[in-house]
Amino acid sequence: MVNRERQHAEQAPWVEGLTIGQTLRETARRFPGSDAVIFCKPAIRFTWREFDAAVDRAARALLALGLAPGDHFGVWATNVPQWVLLQFALARIGVVLVNINPAYRTGELKYALRQSDVRGLALVDAFKSSNYFEMLKEACPELASAEPGNLRSQAYPKLQWVVSLRGEAPAGVLSWQQLLDRSSEVSQDRLEKTADGLSPRDPINIQYTSGTTGLPKGAMLSHRNILLNAYYAGECQRLTHADRVCLPVPLYHCFGCVLGTLCCVAHGAAMVFPAECFQPDATLAAVEQERCTALYGVPTMFIAQLEHEDFPRRDLSSLRTGIIAGSPCPIEMMKRVTQDMGAREITIGYGQTELSPLATQTRTDDPIELRVGTVGRTLPGVEAKIVDVESGGDLGDLEQGEFCGRGHGVMLGYYNMPDKTAEAIDADGWLHTGDLAVREPNGYYRITGRLRDMIIRGGENIYPREIEERLYQHPAVMDVQVVGIPDRRLGEEVLAWIKLKNGYHATEDELREFCRQALAHFKTPRYWKFVDGFPTTVTGKIQKYVIREKAIEELGLRDVANIETA
Repeated sequence: MVNRERQHAEQAPWVEGLTIGQTLRETARRFPGSDAVIFCKPAIRFTWREFDAAVDRAARALLALGLAPGDHFGVWATNVPQWVLLQFALARIGVVLVNINPAYRTGELKYALRQSDVRGLALVDAFKSSNYFEMLKEACPELASAEPGNLRSQAYPKLQWVVSLRGEAPAGVLSWQQLLDRSSEVSQDRLEKTADGLSPRDPINIQYTSGTTGLPKGAMLSHRNILLNAYYAGECQRLTHADRVCLPVPLYHCFGCVLGTLCCVAHGAAMVFPAECFQPDATLAAVEQERCTALYGVPTMFIAQLEHEDFPRRDLSSLRTGIIAGSPCPIEMMKRVTQDMGAREITIGYGQTELSPLATQTRTDDPIELRVGTVGRTLPGVEAKIVDVESGGDLGDLEQGEFCGRGHGVMLGYYNMPDKTAEAIDADGWLHTGDLAVREPNGYYRITGRLRDMIIRGGENIYPREIEERLYQHPAVMDVQVVGIPDRRLGEEVLAWIKLKNGYHATEDELREFCRQALAHFKTPRYWKFVDGFPTTVTGKIQKYVIREKAIEELGLRDVANIETA
C-alpha cells in the first residue's frame, strides 16, 4: 500500500502548517478586491479584504467577552451571513465552533449544550415553524432573569453568553450589534498575539453525527483536518480564484462549512449562498444571476432542481463543476447533471464527518463512466482499505467489505466519548465507517450500502443500492428508496418507496417486471408504495429508518418487528 502520508508530505499544499485564520489572511492578501462572500437573500456581499476585516472585528468582540483558545462556542442557525463570520472569527482566536443542527428541537438542544460544554451560544430568532428562543427558554429557564454574560445554569454550568444573530434580543441576550460594539475593547495587537499562539493541530470544530442509532456524537476536528480536506476537495474540482461556488447546502454540516466555505478560502473562490435553506428555485436563480461555475448538493437537491418548472428557463451555461455527496448518487441522475444541467466536470465525493469529511473524490478529467459509476479515488494523504465484516481482514479488489480510512482527515476523536472513539478508530489509526464498498482494480471505489442497511431475506444478503439503481433506470421513476421490513417467514422482505416524475405513470406490476428483467427474483421488492416525497434530514439525506418504521405501522407488522432474534 502506498504511504500516502509520505506522498502528501512531499507535495504539501500551501495550507499545510497554517491555521484557518492564517489561511483567510493570506487569501485576502492575494485577492483583496475579488468577491468572497455573497448572500442572495438578504443581499450582502464582501470582497476578501472586507470579509477579512469583518472577521477581525467579530474576533475582537469575542475576545472582549472573555473567550479564550480552547473554549467552545455553539452556533444554532440557518445559512445566515453571521454564521460564516462566526466560523472564521472563532477559528482566528482558537475557540472551538460547535455546529448545532437548526432542525433540533428542545430535547436535542439540551443534549448538545450539555454534552459540548459551550461557553457561548449564537442563534437566529426563528425560521419556518421553529422559534429558537422559545426552545432555548424551555431548555434554559434561567436565561430570562440573567444579565448578559452572567448566566448561571445548573444544567449548563459553562454557558455564560447568548447572542441573537437577528431580531430583537430577549432578556439576558446580546444582540449581534451589541456584540460587534465590544470589538473596540480589544486591540488588533492582542488579536494578533492570540492568533499567533495557535497550532494547526488544535481542535477547532465539533460536529455532531446523526443520532439515528443512538445519541449524537461530537466529532472533534482540527484546523489541519478540515483545511487539508477543503484544499483537496477544491483541487479535485480545479477551483481557482476565478470560480464562483453555489452553496445551497447547510452551513452546520461539513458539506457547507468545510467543502463550502473553507474550500473557497483555500482557493480564493467566491462562495454564493442562494437562501437560508435549500430552495430549488432560489438555487437555480443564484447560479444564473451570479454566473456560478460550481454547484454543491446531495442527490435529492439536484433531483429537485432538474424537475423544477424553472429549470428549462434558467441559463446555467456558466456551470462547470461541483460536488455531489452526502448519500449514494443515482447513476441516471448523475448523467442528467452532466448533460442536462451542463456541469460536465461535476465530481462525486464520499466520506463522513469523522473523516473531515471526504476520503475519496472523482476528478474533473475522469472518464464519464468513472464519474457516474464510482465515488472516485482517495485524496492525497489519505489511505483506504476494504476489510471483511466478520474477520476484519484485508480484502482484495472487487471484494465487498467495510470501507476504512486513515490519514490527515481522521478526526481527533469524539468529544468526551473515549469508548466511542475507540470503537470507531482502531489501534492502527484506521477509521471504520460502517459503509460497504468495493475497490476496483484501477483504485476507484464504489459504495454498495450501509452495514445496517443490508437486508437479509431467507439467508440471502440484499443490498438496497443495487435495486435502487435498477429502478432509477425506469423512465417514469424520479426517486426511489429501498428498505428491509420484518417478515415472519423470511426474516425480512424488500419494500420500495417510489416517487414518479411529473406527468408519468407506472404500476406495481410494471415496476416489478422491470426489476425481474435484471435482478434475481429475491431482490425484487414484495412491497411497493408510491409517494410524493421522503422523510429527510435538514441536509437532504433520506431517513431510511423512518421509512421502515412507517411501513411497519402501515402494514401491521409491529408484532413481527418485536420478535426477538439471536
